[in-house]
Amino acid sequence: MSKLKLSAIPDDRPVKITVELPAAVHRDLVAYAEVLGSETGQTVADPVKLIAPMLVRFMATDRAFSRARRDTKSG
Repeated sequence: MSKLKLSAIPDDRPVKITVELPAAVHRDLVAYAEVLGSETGQTVADPVKLIAPMLVRFMATDRAFSRARRDTKSG
């Protein structure tokens, strides 16, 4: 595995990024927000707010990523 030129970035402040989503992904995000709202009884005003928790959950449950990250930290 090659070494990255950047080291860890210790800043935990929120970072604003701009991404372009395919229209189909945006429609699915809006639909997800609606389903989540009906299940929890809380409306999700801005479906974009779901992206960060979704990414956190995805990375937390990706076993290959967890293994690679653990190997990188111990190596």
